[in-house]
Amino acid sequence: MYQWIDDPTALDAWMILRPAHALIGLDTEFMRTNTFTPRLALLQVNIDGVTALLDAPRLDAHAALAVRLRDAACMCVMHSASEDLEALAMIVPEGPANLFDTQIAAAMAGLGFGLSYQKLVALLLGIDLPKSETRSDWLQRPLSPAQLDYAAQDVAHLPELHALLSEKLRVLGRSEWLAEDCRRMIERVRHSTPDTQPQRAFRGAADWPRDNQALLRRLLLWRDASARALDKPRPWLLDDAHALNLAAQPPASVDELFERTKGLRALRSAQRTQLLAVLQAPLTDDDRAIAPIPPPMSNAEKRAASAMKEAVAKVANALDLPEGLLCSRRHLESLLADRAWPAALDGWRRPLLHDALMALLP
Repeated sequence: MYQWIDDPTALDAWMILRPAHALIGLDTEFMRTNTFTPRLALLQVNIDGVTALLDAPRLDAHAALAVRLRDAACMCVMHSASEDLEALAMIVPEGPANLFDTQIAAAMAGLGFGLSYQKLVALLLGIDLPKSETRSDWLQRPLSPAQLDYAAQDVAHLPELHALLSEKLRVLGRSEWLAEDCRRMIERVRHSTPDTQPQRAFRGAADWPRDNQALLRRLLLWRDASARALDKPRPWLLDDAHALNLAAQPPASVDELFERTKGLRALRSAQRTQLLAVLQAPLTDDDRAIAPIPPPMSNAEKRAASAMKEAVAKVANALDLPEGLLCSRRHLESLLADRAWPAALDGWRRPLLHDALMALLP
């Protein structure tokens, strides 16, 4: 059972009846198909076994819930929380005071990497949950009975999962590992800022002249700022293929730019005018002072990457941890490209991996 709440007064009344410092099971439903930022559509909350479905667009700030989530004595339990935390930023910009992510906890407990909520509930509780509403339109009103039931189920079992996984991690001595990863996730979302060197992700352009790399960076920064301002997905404004094409061969006129960018649904005449100015303005010294795009790995780096992957696998197998949780491929690539220890591998991972991986740098 659940209670539908679409009025701040009703939310205040519901929250008052919930015991203080109780565990909070939380999930969100949001839409991001045609916007840059997620549009929060629904909040599912389970406190002390009682579930409420909160009509996010009608409730706006959710003040009573926000206060509880920021209470240092409360634990917020979510599954695969990263994107949900982005959607929750309008309610709790600082993130919840304490977070327990059941997907990460399951991986640390040796149950598997990236398990879905449905699979984890089936594995630990023997309950099969519906999956039919995964791609629903959660902004439509009224929501169907099937949508409401699906949404309520998404938090119904979080307290049980928390209890089982907490005990498994306690026995393994990994409770602080999870707390650390959850704090890191909150900080990553809380301090999320645009990448100032986005061109480095386009390794296929590593052999471009420095001026073209600088132009690509300028173009990508413009795309990010414009997409945020318009609240449209980046590819609607300028997808990667068009960005590379324009930076490699800038158009000579607005007519040429129009012909080369037809079909980009958010690129209107005003944006094309801005884009042409971005492409045609002379490069400055600041533009050219960029971090160069890392070249493809040399044979020596490929051998080192393979050896590093084996070293990670050895540690992961010994601890019954998924390799992807311990150290992802992109972190190995970052270590090889920058010759500096990635911040993402600090904390509990560092003593497990640092000496072995650093010794393998070519």
